[in-house]
Formats: sequence, structure tokens, C-alpha cells
Amino acid sequence: MRNIMKIALVGYGKMGKIIEELAVQKGHSIVATLNESPTLENLNSPDVVIEFSNPEVAFDNIKFCLEQNIPVVCGTTGWLSKKQEIEKIAIENNTAFLYGSNFSLGVNLFFALNEKLAQMMQPFEDYACQLEEIHHTHKKDAPSGTAITLAEGIIKNSKFNAWKLEETEDKNLGIFAIREDEVPGTHSVFYKSNVDEIEIKHTAFNRNGFALGAIVAAEWIIGKTGNFSMKDVLAID
Repeated sequence: MRNIMKIALVGYGKMGKIIEELAVQKGHSIVATLNESPTLENLNSPDVVIEFSNPEVAFDNIKFCLEQNIPVVCGTTGWLSKKQEIEKIAIENNTAFLYGSNFSLGVNLFFALNEKLAQMMQPFEDYACQLEEIHHTHKKDAPSGTAITLAEGIIKNSKFNAWKLEETEDKNLGIFAIREDEVPGTHSVFYKSNVDEIEIKHTAFNRNGFALGAIVAAEWIIGKTGNFSMKDVLAID
């Protein structure tokens, strides 16, 4: 039988509220809902922290929680230049950290499909690759963390050295970042030649898939030590 968790939500915007609703439906207890910096007092002794805040404060939020030996599941994007430092802090404090650019089951299967397709396309130089992501106008970072994960999956299986915003150029893989009202998230990968085009695409209909995946990740991480991703949670090679 699944253990009931005490969850602290650090970042209580739209995503935090959906996580709260779904976590309660699954029988878990929400002990804190914070839009301010976490402290020992306002966290209320959780089993796990789920962090969906914003890029400016994510590092400090995560660092504090890990230093209190509280495992953290983080879905905030736009701060990843400091991710290695966070992973070191998790190890030093004998706790666990799990980052996901996207917690949706479908997206994580899409990540695996994207890498497999990149491997298959590598010999065919007539095909130019381009990424596109569409999100709601409230999203603060561009490109999305999901698009960056897709780009990294292609880069490690292709001739590309890095990604860039806008069009693909030489060995820089391009990502178009489009912002439209109330779009939860659409990600596309295109391979285009003079005669045809291959496209793989994931479209989110709402945020529930992201929220449910974060809760599943939190359930999974309890009692573990180290740094993880949704590949570990879903046992995807």
C-alpha cells in the first residue's frame, strides 16, 4: 500500500494548486503552500518538497531544503546553470534531488522517441532539423526546459554542438519559442528535406499530466539518496 506523504509546495501558482488538488485526491497531506522563501517554521516538517517557483529563487529554495535533509522534486526551469551545484549539495546532505523539465508521462516517452529518431536520422544529411515550442504568455523562460531537453537529446545523437533560439544554423540546432494565450505546452521536432518532412509532436491539453507526474516522482523519491530524473522514475532507458 502506498505510504501517505506530507508534501510542502514551494511555489503556489497554477501548477502548485493543481498539484495540491491531485495530491489530496491521492490521499496525501499538504503541510505547506509557499510563495515566500522556505524556512524550518513554514515548511512544517514535510517528507518531501515539490518546487515549482520561478528561475530567480529556485536555486535558493532548493538549496535550503536539501540542507535540511528534505528531498526535493523540482519542475522550475530557467536556472539550470547551477544544477551541478545543487546535485553536489544533495549528495553532501545525504538526501535526494529530482529535476524534471517536464513530468508528463507522455513527454518523457516523447523524449525517448526523440533520441531514437535522432539516432536514425544521423546518416541522412539531406534532412535539416528544427525544434518548435509553444507555451502560454505567462511563461517566463524561453525556450522551455522541455525544448532544451529535446535539443540536448538530439545534440548527443547528431552532428550538432549546441542549441540556439530561432533557426538552425550550421551546427547550432534552432528552437522557435512561441508564446500564445493559455497554451499549456506544444513541442515539435521537424526533419525537412527538399522532398518531404518528418514531424514528431507532443501536445498537452492541460497541466494535470505535469502535476500528476510530479506527485508520482515525489512518491518514488522518498527514502532514496542521490540525483535522479523522470527516466529513473519511469525506468526508461
